[in-house]
Amino acid sequence: MAFSADSFSLAGKVAIVTGAGGRPNSIGRAYALGLAALGATVLVADLDGDGAGDVAREITNTGGRATGLRVDISDPASVAKMAAAAADSYGGVDILVNNAALMAELSYEPVISTSLQVWRKVLDVNLTGALNCAQAVAPMMRARGGGRIVNQLSGGAFPPTTLYGISKIALLGLTTTLARELGPDRITVNAIAPGAVRSAAGQSLTPPDSPFRKMLESQVALRPEGEPDDLVGALVLLCSAAGAWITGQVIHVDGGWIIRP
Repeated sequence: MAFSADSFSLAGKVAIVTGAGGRPNSIGRAYALGLAALGATVLVADLDGDGAGDVAREITNTGGRATGLRVDISDPASVAKMAAAAADSYGGVDILVNNAALMAELSYEPVISTSLQVWRKVLDVNLTGALNCAQAVAPMMRARGGGRIVNQLSGGAFPPTTLYGISKIALLGLTTTLARELGPDRITVNAIAPGAVRSAAGQSLTPPDSPFRKMLESQVALRPEGEPDDLVGALVLLCSAAGAWITGQVIHVDGGWIIRP
């Protein structure tokens, strides 16, 4: 197929974006609005069902199609209900964005003194939650002739120095493994690794006067901070026909913080 601007269109596609309704100015919200702007129908999923509904209404108020759902991605039964809602309302799923994660809620204590209860909770959400969602939608993607799965990593996983970073580097392993397994079904599996983003969660975790932000100012090639909307272009590429030959990859969207060959 010859390349054209239509290669970025998502018209007729059905997308699930997890973690898209819990906080204002979130990356998940930007992802949901961005996919809708390119024509996708979006299921906005979040543990905060009211917040998910608010983002869905933002989309429908501008002429798009969206549904807000309360979903606990660490609970396979809750995820199964989400997949069933997509099938019942829209006939299936073409795009899954595994964005939901525990981040700002964490204490970032040394891993050596982290309780197993906290360890399991973080991995249940940040790693197993993504697997739960992928397992729920992959059969529908196969039936529709293919699909796109995009996992949310973090610059903090390169290298990991916290439990959060460990959960995200483990998610990279899931990304590459699923890319191999699902490639024959024309399902691509990739990841985006954001840098410091001026989202509500990011600002609460590392405020502008924090040592981390000062470190970024001295190391990042471009501007040290981005906005949630700065990540949407990479997502659209990975979810559209323009990115159909990309799988098993990580795109670092961080102004040149993590520079890898």
